[in-house]
Amino acid sequence: MRRWLVGVCLLALLTGSALAFDVLGTIKKVDAEKRLLFVHANGQDRTVPVAKDAKILGTDDKPLADGLAAKELKEGAEVTLTVEPLDGKPTIQAIRLGKRAGVGGQPAEGKASVGLKPLTEMTADDRYKGEDGGLYGGGKNTPPEAHLASALAEAKKIQPLDAEGKPAKDGKVALVSISMSNATQEFVVFKRIADADTDKSPLLTVVDCAQGGQAMAEWVDPKGGPWAEADRRLAAARIDPRQVQVAWIKLANKGPSGDLAEHGKKLQKDTLAVLKNAKAKFPNLRIAYLSSRIYGGWSTGRLNPEPYAYEGAFAARWLIQDQVKGGPALALDAVPLLLWGPYLWADGMTPRKADGLVYERADLAADGVHPSDSGRRKVAEQLLKFFKTDATAKGWFVK
Repeated sequence: MRRWLVGVCLLALLTGSALAFDVLGTIKKVDAEKRLLFVHANGQDRTVPVAKDAKILGTDDKPLADGLAAKELKEGAEVTLTVEPLDGKPTIQAIRLGKRAGVGGQPAEGKASVGLKPLTEMTADDRYKGEDGGLYGGGKNTPPEAHLASALAEAKKIQPLDAEGKPAKDGKVALVSISMSNATQEFVVFKRIADADTDKSPLLTVVDCAQGGQAMAEWVDPKGGPWAEADRRLAAARIDPRQVQVAWIKLANKGPSGDLAEHGKKLQKDTLAVLKNAKAKFPNLRIAYLSSRIYGGWSTGRLNPEPYAYEGAFAARWLIQDQVKGGPALALDAVPLLLWGPYLWADGMTPRKADGLVYERADLAADGVHPSDSGRRKVAEQLLKFFKTDATAKGWFVK
């Protein structure tokens, strides 16, 4: 296990991403005060730090009342640990009592299909846990007329700005990403192909601010590490926060549990906080394009399997619908205008009707959650096509 952990940490440091994985272990001791877990796993004794926001779950996947101090976490208890390198150090993001399928040589639960309809293919009459179809609801995949008009008005305001946020012919328009490991892995590829595209405006600077291990919940604190790292990356790209006018935000939280009404509403709440932080950090942020996750049916662990990967789309839609309704928390002085970016989910090997998109097992890394090179390319190409053709984006994206 030591060699594997070192390899994963080196990879994370080299790529700027984090690869989460699950491992079976037997508890030796728990130090709840110092948040350390002493565990025997893969033939070795290890001492591993436990993240402050780590999920501590029972065999039924429900949180243990006393968290890390729970009496169930006793010596000899078998646990499944979700480990993710953070700052070059393996850190436990979730502890679950008992063994999990797909971990430690047990049969994996990976599926070529989970039998769910992409949100874009659901009609106004279709229902999934009480929710109808369409990205914007009512079976519609385009914004309501008034919201689209507002979006086009915001898009027209996007122009080159200097480092003080003032219009300048030689200024910059910055597009940033905000999210977790999947997003940074995909956005890095997008940036590479976008920067090489001769149609891209030379006034546009694409900056990947998404980070490994930093899902929506980690961006909630406006003074937290993800925002400090975002500042560093912008500075390295010679972009002032006042030049950031567009953001791509991919919604997900680590190790979700419970039904849609539980984990979906938490994701919605966390993302709303992220949007408010973004508007405060980037005062000229005009539009935020939201996307949910790719297919999670190949997952071998609990980081973000199905149906959570699928259901994250509803949290994005709820936010947009609330803004369309005029919710005060989503006024344009508090958050940017919200729109769907590319909808990335497809039901595994079942081709999507509109474009034939599928996610083969080879499109995912070993954990079935993070995209492989081919999976990253699929998302990057969807992003590029969206920004080059969408009515609210092509005006500032294309030269």
